[in-house]
Amino acid sequence: MKIFLTILIFVCSFYAQAQEYKTHKVKSGETLESIAKQYLVTPFDILALNPDAKDDFGVNTTLIIPVSKVKNEPIIEESKEIIDYKKHKVRRKETLYGLSKSYNVTEAEIKKANPRLYSENLRRGDRIRIPRYKTVVSKQTFSNTIKKYAVRPKEGKWRIAYKFGITVSELEALNPDIKEVLQPGDVLNVPNIADNEEKQTDTASNYYEVQPKEGFFRLKKKLDLTKEELEALNPELKESGLKAGMVLKLPAGIEILTDSIIGDFNVTDLRDNIINTSTKRLAILMPFRLQRIDLDSVAEAKDIIKSDRILSTALDFHSGVLMALDSAKQLGISSNLKVFDTENRTSEISNITNKEDFSDYDAIIGPMMSKNFDRFVSEVRGNSVPVFAPLAKPSKVTTNVYQTIPDKKILEQKMVDFVKQDSTKNQVVIISDQKHRGVNNNLKRHFPEAKQLFSEITKEGKDKGKDAYFIYPVTFENLFKKGKNIVFLETDDVSFGSSIISLLNGLSVDDVEIILTTTDKSKAFESNDPDNNYHLSNLKFHYASIYKEYDEKSGNSFVKNYTSKYGLSPSKYAMRGFDLTLDILLRLASTEDGLPNTNDTYATEYIENKFNYSKKMFGGFINQASYIVRHYNLKIVEVN
Repeated sequence: MKIFLTILIFVCSFYAQAQEYKTHKVKSGETLESIAKQYLVTPFDILALNPDAKDDFGVNTTLIIPVSKVKNEPIIEESKEIIDYKKHKVRRKETLYGLSKSYNVTEAEIKKANPRLYSENLRRGDRIRIPRYKTVVSKQTFSNTIKKYAVRPKEGKWRIAYKFGITVSELEALNPDIKEVLQPGDVLNVPNIADNEEKQTDTASNYYEVQPKEGFFRLKKKLDLTKEELEALNPELKESGLKAGMVLKLPAGIEILTDSIIGDFNVTDLRDNIINTSTKRLAILMPFRLQRIDLDSVAEAKDIIKSDRILSTALDFHSGVLMALDSAKQLGISSNLKVFDTENRTSEISNITNKEDFSDYDAIIGPMMSKNFDRFVSEVRGNSVPVFAPLAKPSKVTTNVYQTIPDKKILEQKMVDFVKQDSTKNQVVIISDQKHRGVNNNLKRHFPEAKQLFSEITKEGKDKGKDAYFIYPVTFENLFKKGKNIVFLETDDVSFGSSIISLLNGLSVDDVEIILTTTDKSKAFESNDPDNNYHLSNLKFHYASIYKEYDEKSGNSFVKNYTSKYGLSPSKYAMRGFDLTLDILLRLASTEDGLPNTNDTYATEYIENKFNYSKKMFGGFINQASYIVRHYNLKIVEVN
C-alpha cells in the first residue's frame, strides 16, 4: 500500500509539473520575442529553460515553454487623447509652469505642442498652442512580455523598431494610437528584453524598413548598397535573410530612391475629392523689392520689370497664384491670401517673422530664393504649417518643408529606366567630357554592353592634362549599328555639346537611327546655333523634365482666361504659380485635418506641372513627379 501511494504521489507530482511546460518548434521568421509574446511569457523565462537558445536559435529548434503565470485578462487603462488646441498669447511674466497649472496640462505637453519651446524660452507676445484632452478608457491584453519605453530625442519608428528587433508594423500593432511623427517623451509599448539585448542606434546612421517582395537586387537599386555591404551593417541578415518589415541599419547620408521614381502613380483629379470647403489661409513670400520702384512713374516701373529678371519672375508667379485662387473659388474653395515682400534680403525675413504669426496659416509658398527660404524655415521651425519651396531647392528638407522641384537623381533615374524599358534599342553609346567621367561610368554600370567615349585631353602646352572638349570624328567611324542607337550625351560645355550634336545629326541617316538623350539637360543643349533645334528634332532628343510645355492648340481655359486678363500668354513661371497653388488648395480641401504627413499614393497634374510627394525618412517631402519629353518638329512634347 505504501509503494502504491508513493507511486501515486510521484505520478501526480510529475503530472502537475508537466502541466507547467510545453514545447514549441521554431518556425521561419520567428524570434525569441515573438514566441514569448505568443505564450505570454518573457524572453528570460524561455532562456532560463533553454540556455543554449541564446547562441543556437534557428528554424526547427525545439524550445521548452513555461506556462504563463499571467492571466491574460483585459487590463483597463486610461489614456489622454488630444481633441484640439487652444490658442494663447503669452502675457508679461507668464511661465510654462503657470500655464500648465492654469490649463491643467503638463509643461511637457505644452512643449510637445510647441516644439520650439524645447530650445527657446517663453517670451511675451508669443502665440502658442495649448492642447485640450479627453480621457480614453481602453482594454489592454499586454502582459509581462511588454514594457514601457520613453522616446528619446531624434528617435522615430524605424530606430525604435531596429533597437528592439521588431518590424515597424509590429511596433504599430503594440501601439495602436502611435503618431506618425514621434516626440521626445512619448511612451510606447515595446518587447520586454534586457537592456543589453537592445541593439545600439546612433544619429550618424540611417534606418530603412524593408518593403514587401524586396530582395537584395531591389535594395541595390534603391540604396546603392550590395548584399555584402548590407550584411556587414546588419549581421543578422546572414541567418534570417531579408524579411518584409525588418529594419536595416544604413550608412549616414544615404539617399533612398523610392519606388515612385521607377514608376509614377496614377494621376488623380482632386476636384472629385473635395470634402473641406472652409476658408484656406495662405501666405506667399516673393522678392518684389517694391521699395526701389516709384509707383507714380509707370515708365520707370516698366523699365525695372523688363530689366530685373527676379522681379519679373516673381510677378509672373504671383499672377498665376491669383488665377489659381479664382479657379479654386469656382470649385467652392474660398481662400485668404496674404502677400509678403522679402525684398530678397535675409534680414527682411526676420522682420516679417517677428511681426507675423504664421502658425495659423494652412500653407506658405516661398520665399522664392533658396537662401531666403532656408532662413524663413529656420525662423518658423516651431510651427507645423507646411512651407512650399516653389522655384528652388532648399538646402535641407526639414519636417514641414515641401520641395516641389524634384532632385537631380530622380530625373537621372527616370531617364535611365525609360531607356532600359525600350526593347527596340540595338545599342547604347555614352559620350561625355572629362568633367562628367563619373556620370559616364555610372551609366556604364546600368548598361554594361554600352560603348563609352570621352573627350580628348590636351597633351602639350600650358593646358597639358586639361580637357580639350572635342572627340576626333574618326572615333565615330563604324560606331553605330543599323536600327536604333540610343546616345547619352553628358556635358555642360556648350561648344562640346554643339559639336557632338552636329556630328551625330550627320551620322543619323538611312537605316541608322540615332536617338539622343541625357541625364541632365544642361545649357550644352541650348546653343545659339540656328541649326541646333533642327538637329535636336532630327535626333528626337529625349530628356527628363520637371515640367512639360503647354500645347496652345488644346484650348485650355486657364490660358484663355489669363490671356484675356493680362493681355499676353502665361510664362512657365505663371503656369508654375497656378499649378502649385491650385494643387495646394485642392490637397487642403481633400482632407479634414490639413496636409497628410505621409507619402502620396497618387500624383496630381495640371497645366504644365505634376506633383507626387514622397516623405524623406528623417525630414519633409520631395516631389518625385516628372516627365519624359522630346523634341519633335521643332517643338517639345511629352512622351507617353
